[in-house]
Amino acid sequence: MKQLKLPEEIVEDAPASRSLEKARMLTPSQVVAELDRFVIGQQKAKMAVAIALRNRWRRQQVRGKLKDEIYPNNIILIGPTGVGKTEIARRLARLTQAPFVKVEASRFTEVGYVGRDVDSMVRDLMETAVGLVKAEKNRVIETKAAAAARERILDLLRPKSDVPSAPGGDTIPNRSGSGHVPGGAPPTRLELARQFDAGEMDDWMVEVEINRPMLPFFEISSQAGAPEEMMMELQDLMSQAMPKRMKKRRLTIKAAYRMLIQEEAQKLIDMDEVVAEAKVRTENSGIIFLDEIDKIVGSNSTTGPDVSREGVQRDLLPVVEGSNVMTKHGMINTDHILFVAAGAFHNAKPSDLIPEMQGRFPIRVELDSLSRDDLKRILIEPENSLARQYTALMAAEGVKLEFTPDAIDEIARVAADVNDQTENIGARRLHTVMNALLEDYLFRLPSRELKHIEINGAYVAEKLKGIVENKDLTRYIL
Repeated sequence: MKQLKLPEEIVEDAPASRSLEKARMLTPSQVVAELDRFVIGQQKAKMAVAIALRNRWRRQQVRGKLKDEIYPNNIILIGPTGVGKTEIARRLARLTQAPFVKVEASRFTEVGYVGRDVDSMVRDLMETAVGLVKAEKNRVIETKAAAAARERILDLLRPKSDVPSAPGGDTIPNRSGSGHVPGGAPPTRLELARQFDAGEMDDWMVEVEINRPMLPFFEISSQAGAPEEMMMELQDLMSQAMPKRMKKRRLTIKAAYRMLIQEEAQKLIDMDEVVAEAKVRTENSGIIFLDEIDKIVGSNSTTGPDVSREGVQRDLLPVVEGSNVMTKHGMINTDHILFVAAGAFHNAKPSDLIPEMQGRFPIRVELDSLSRDDLKRILIEPENSLARQYTALMAAEGVKLEFTPDAIDEIARVAADVNDQTENIGARRLHTVMNALLEDYLFRLPSRELKHIEINGAYVAEKLKGIVENKDLTRYIL
């Protein structure tokens, strides 16, 4: 059978699966090189996470009882806001095929308080692993699912058992979705298959039946624990117990083909196998990034929310050191999950964490504040640099935007000066400066007269002069 045509989103995902497979074998130096594409500086932090990532793979190669005795060395990244802590975590997640979740420690509450409990991050990690494995299985069986969906589309146009009583008596959807094929005998199933493969009937309308689970709608009210998680789990349980319902929808053949591929893929995937593999990956390769860990450091006060903050640390301890957490897919052991924490520690020190928590993060890396040269490099070097982002935004309006070298120097100088005079928010200051610099152009576009914009140092100095000089104004600039 000739190669099936697949929807664009499936075709685009195929190279991604190969890159993820390659990511398993990345050496620490290669991981750092990949992070260098998006994060400027902070080599110590990059090396720490690269080694930790490679150690996950190294442990998998160990045989015997020693394998279970090799525990991950959790990392805590310490540095001011806007220097790249979270960006390193985001890029690390895209490099590895391991399950990865980023959570904010400030969102957790001690047991007995309304809010999210710390076990929810392990449940999120398991859900991420299930989605990851399921996506991989989809890529494996996509051809079979596409073939089955193709047959269902052809069955809608001409069922295999259909024998016309008279020439021209078959009702075949045409491009408008109604009526008969004019003149002579209707097309054969083989001819319809050829038209489908050639994309000639993508705009034809058909009526398809799609499975839709009946989801119960109810609310759970609770004064403790995590009601949103309870609600999701109960809804999932109820949806599995309730019968499926069929819903008829009128769609183009192209849209119906995409939906039927997804439905056929669900039939071909063994969810028990998916959950089993996801559990292994979660327990042996999972990575949890705990951001804003400094926000759960208690102060000297013994009243108010600080009591809960220290309680959150004590709730985190058993999860970080290794315990069993119940999820809807079964029990998950956290012994070998890697935890990477990060915090600015403006109003606290890492030593203010309770001693037990400090002991669970043996590797500490201090990130450097960003200098003027660092800000200049951040503007132009990363693949997602602000200069490239604004150039792309202007190009969407048909305008060519260019920055001269002296303009980049001046933007970095202004950002560094404002950081020095007010709160230092690192690279995030560049977003404020760039928006203030280009807001007039962004407001005026689209414009027939404006097709080329060149930003030079003189324009930057003049445009941003008031911001730098007015100390009262800079106080309110984010």
